[in-house]
Amino acid sequence: MNRIILVGHCGPDTSYLVMAARKAVPAAEVVRADDEAALSSAIAIDDGHVLLLVNRVLDGDFADSSGIELIARLRRSHPMVRSMLVSNYADAQSAAVQAGAMPGFGKREIGTPRVLDLIRDGLK
Repeated sequence: MNRIILVGHCGPDTSYLVMAARKAVPAAEVVRADDEAALSSAIAIDDGHVLLLVNRVLDGDFADSSGIELIARLRRSHPMVRSMLVSNYADAQSAAVQAGAMPGFGKREIGTPRVLDLIRDGLK
């Protein structure tokens, strides 16, 4: 089972990301993680590929407020889990890749063919 975890997004962004994720990979389970416990639980289930779509500035109850810091921390503790940053800022995207993320996308791009391809590729 493929799982897409939406990490630290507000309600409206979550709705758009759920639609895009389900369009990109209809069979994937799409879950929301708004705190460390939900994120740990979603990552711990090891029955397929996991892709995190991480907000640049995390909404919710996380040890980090920065999505980039969270990506770096998770890369150290869960090196097989793939992540992408969701941010319109090129410098944040670059920092996320340096922290171990796959190339991500901006909120304005959600639902575009490019983003759908990125999500599909993230679960391969």
